[in-house]
Amino acid sequence: MGELKLNQKTFVDLFAGAGGLSCGLTMAGFTPLLANEINPYYARTYKNNHPDTEVLIDDIRSVCNKNLKRLLDLSSGELDLLAGGPPCQGFSINAPIRSLDDERNHLFKNYLKVAESLEPKAILIENVPGIISLGKGTVVEKIYSELNRMGYSVSHRILFAGHYGIPQMRFRTTFIAIKKRIKKKIDFPEPEYNATAVANFTGAKELCINISPLLAQKLKPYTDVCDAISDLPEIESGNKNGTFEYSTPPKSDYQRVLRAGSQKIENHICAKLGKINLERLKYIPQGGSWRDIPFELLPAGLQRARRSDHTKRYGRLKPNGLCSTILTKCDPHWGSFFHPTQDRVLSVREAARIQSFPDKYIFYGNITQQYEQVGNAVPPLLAKALGETVLKMIEGNDE
Repeated sequence: MGELKLNQKTFVDLFAGAGGLSCGLTMAGFTPLLANEINPYYARTYKNNHPDTEVLIDDIRSVCNKNLKRLLDLSSGELDLLAGGPPCQGFSINAPIRSLDDERNHLFKNYLKVAESLEPKAILIENVPGIISLGKGTVVEKIYSELNRMGYSVSHRILFAGHYGIPQMRFRTTFIAIKKRIKKKIDFPEPEYNATAVANFTGAKELCINISPLLAQKLKPYTDVCDAISDLPEIESGNKNGTFEYSTPPKSDYQRVLRAGSQKIENHICAKLGKINLERLKYIPQGGSWRDIPFELLPAGLQRARRSDHTKRYGRLKPNGLCSTILTKCDPHWGSFFHPTQDRVLSVREAARIQSFPDKYIFYGNITQQYEQVGNAVPPLLAKALGETVLKMIEGNDE
C-alpha cells in the first residue's frame, strides 16, 4: 500500500464494477485502497481511472479468504469505510426464510465476511429497491442481525438520484452501518434538488425521502437532460469514432462540473438503429413513446399491449425532463432512450453524463461492454453525497 497522508480517509470497494461508487467517494474526499471486480473488462476501466488503487480481479469467495489486512498493511478497525453492492440472487420473493449460509447467497455472505475481518468504522451497502421485499423481508432482517452482531448500528433508506443533481429517474436502496463505539446517529444525505418521480416499486415507499412544499422552495431546480448533454456534438446512429474536441463552452453548471479536468470528449459512440426503428422514430415527438408510432409499424408485442402498459418504451427524451433509469443497454425496446433532437439512441458518453460520470472518466471494452459498465454503475454524484455524509459521521474517531 502506498504512503497515506495524515488524516486521509480510506475505503475498500467490493463488487466495484467500472467504479461509479469509487468515483463519487473519491470526490467526497475518500481514498480507495483496494477494489474487487470479477469482470476483467469492468476491472480494466476501474484500474485505468484509479491507477493508484490495488485491483483484485477475482471471485469474492477468493478475495474474502485473502488476508486483506496484511495486503493493505491495516490493523482491525483502521479502515474507514467498506463499500459495495453485493447481489443477492439466491433469495426469492416467494421463498421461505433462508439463511445467508445458502450457497447461492455467498456473494452477500462473503461481503460480510470481509467486513468482519477488516472491522471498518463504517459500511455502505447499495442495491436495487427490490432488495427490500426479497425473501419476504428476510434479506434486510439478516443484514441488520449480522451487522448488529458485529458491533454496528444500521439504517437504510431508498434514495432518489434526482435529489442529488442527477438527471435521471433512478432509485437505490442504501444501507449505512457505523461502529456502535463511535456513538453517532446514522444520517442520510438531504435532498439538494427539487426533483420528483413516481416510485415504480411496492412495499417500501415509506423508505423514500419525500420533499415537502416548504422544503421544495429552498432546493435548487432539478438537473434535466438538456443540462446534461446539450454541449455534446451531433453524431449519426451507429457512430463508432467516439473522440471529439469540445466545440462549445459548457452550457450549464452540471456540464461545467463534469467537464472539469477533461481535455476532450471520449466514448461518444452509439448503437446502430435498424431500418424499422429509424422509421418508427419519425413519428415520436419529444416526450412521446410507442403510442405515437402507427399501429402497423409497432412490434407484434406492442400491437397487443394496452395503452396504459409499457409507458417508457420507444420513448424520445424531453430536453427539460429527467431521463429514464440508465440500463445496461440504451435499447428503445427497454425504455426512453432516443435522443431528444437526433434520430438515434443515447451514446455511451451521454449515458455516462446522465449517470453523472465526469468526462475524464473513460470506459474500455467494446460498445456493449461500455453501455453495461455505465448502466450498472452507482451514479458518482449520489456516491459523493453518501460519502460526504459518512465522512461527517466518522470524523474525529481516529484511534
